[in-house]
Amino acid sequence: MDVMGDKATLLETGRFVQPADFSESTGDLSQPMDRDETGEAAEEARQRLAAQTGDVEAMSVLGALLLRRGDLDGAEPHLRAATAAGDRAAANNLGVLLHQRGYAEDAAGWWRIAAVAGSAAAAHALGRHHRERGDEPAAEYWLRQSAEQGHALGAYALADLLEHRGDTGAEQWMRIAAERGHREAAYRLARALDRRLGPEGDVGDDHGAGAEAEQWYRQAAARGHRRAALHLGAILERRGALKEAGRWYLTSAKDGEARAACALGFLLRDAGDTESAAVWWLRAAQDGDGNAANALGALHAERGEPQTAERWYRAAMDAGDDNGAYNLGLLCAEQGRTAQAEQWYRRAAYAGHREAANALAILLLQGGDAAGAEPWFSKAAEAGSVDAAFNLGILFAGRDEEAVALRWYERAAAAGHTEAALQVGIARLRDGDEAEAERHLRCAAGGGSAEAAYRLATVLDARRPPVPAHSLGEPVHTEKSECEEWYERAASQGHRRAQVRVGMLAAARGDVVEAARWYREAAEAGSRNGAFNLGLLLAREGSDPEAAVWWARAADAGHGRAALRLALVYARRGELAEGKRWADRAVALGPAEVSERAARLRDALREELSA
Repeated sequence: MDVMGDKATLLETGRFVQPADFSESTGDLSQPMDRDETGEAAEEARQRLAAQTGDVEAMSVLGALLLRRGDLDGAEPHLRAATAAGDRAAANNLGVLLHQRGYAEDAAGWWRIAAVAGSAAAAHALGRHHRERGDEPAAEYWLRQSAEQGHALGAYALADLLEHRGDTGAEQWMRIAAERGHREAAYRLARALDRRLGPEGDVGDDHGAGAEAEQWYRQAAARGHRRAALHLGAILERRGALKEAGRWYLTSAKDGEARAACALGFLLRDAGDTESAAVWWLRAAQDGDGNAANALGALHAERGEPQTAERWYRAAMDAGDDNGAYNLGLLCAEQGRTAQAEQWYRRAAYAGHREAANALAILLLQGGDAAGAEPWFSKAAEAGSVDAAFNLGILFAGRDEEAVALRWYERAAAAGHTEAALQVGIARLRDGDEAEAERHLRCAAGGGSAEAAYRLATVLDARRPPVPAHSLGEPVHTEKSECEEWYERAASQGHRRAQVRVGMLAAARGDVVEAARWYREAAEAGSRNGAFNLGLLLAREGSDPEAAVWWARAADAGHGRAALRLALVYARRGELAEGKRWADRAVALGPAEVSERAARLRDALREELSA
């Protein structure tokens, strides 16, 4: 007779499969194994013949085969006979059978016998039995016995127990289980490593943590762990490896992970395949993913289908996604349904949605309720809304509370808000702190603010040494200073004063064509200085009639010097009445120097007319 403990259990060798309720995610007792039905039938027949002759191992294997099939009545006598003969695998499997019948204490008795005899699988099952009953010391003892014998499920269950207690040894056993191929352990180890990283996988000084986390995600995903595949896809997407990310999202989505289906939809949308994206969003939304429902709502809103969009936004809200209420507010606001928009903004804002709080405050402010808007702006800003912080700055600036406004502008600017950085730069210029002003203006200009680029250029321009005057027609110098580059950046964004200044700099270099281009662009956009300077340039080139057209445009816009120029043009032509009219206009417009000259000209023309 074989001595109990000399043989490996069927669970350890993988010849036995537990029912589905012992899944890996909760620490199953074995791994599923497919077997060819014909081969299994032949194996069963062979083992039956051997069992009939009293072969203990055959009885144990036959009992395991029948147990795996779910034939508990057929398996029990064979397992009991083999157990009585000292087979530890049979004792372990008899415990499994009794556990399935609902006799937990009897099962534990047989597991104890098998565990004492050296069965790692039985020790694991016994440890789980004690944990389920709240006896953690006994659970730890048996799980440790299983883990130390190299049993992956035992190592995982021990790690889970220790982690629950906050024991630092948990990660060591989780790593051991992962190294032995336990996919849930690999996933949880990766998650633990991920939690050490900063936002969006920023590893900081721990450069190896991100790579190791990815390695374990890969191992778990390769073994069919759908959440690991989702996280692996997210890592690859952040890195820019979109094709590989898409493959893992697809794998996870096909296994039923709604978040992966949603993420795959966004990848497809970004690639221009909106139709395929909608298919995956629909699948995810039907599985309760609020983000996917919001994406579908936005898609239908873009297509001009507000009713369908509203239906999906409501579905997102029902799924617990506060963005659904916020998006409903946006949809109602676009349709002019202000009361409904306020209702949905409030719902999302009360749930902690910071952008909804900001939108609600804007709505209240537009309705004249500044007192009601302020607390919502504050709530949104304190929750991290950069736009709300900027809006608070505007609100306090409107009340002439400049110091408070500046604090909010600085807060928004520190978070990268372009217009807030511009406002801080302007305030610092006003205070005479040119260094701080320049720093903020550079931030705003770099963020795309044309006004900041212009103001930065003026700061840099004021520091430049005087440049010798150039006569028109001299060779053009192509080297440009930094201030000119910022003027040009602002000018290219349509900033009229910058366009005029670029034109002046070009004229100073002798580049008449470039100067005329910028003056004309500014003038056509409504700049009276651009129109005046274009007139000067044309007059110097001998195009007086065209110059008069642009001066007239400038004068009509309130440019006194342009009116004086027109008065002189008409006086030279002998059109004294028209010259006097423009002289009168120049006197009224000023400035003082122009008014004095225009008054003298007007008086002279009046005398000529009365002579």
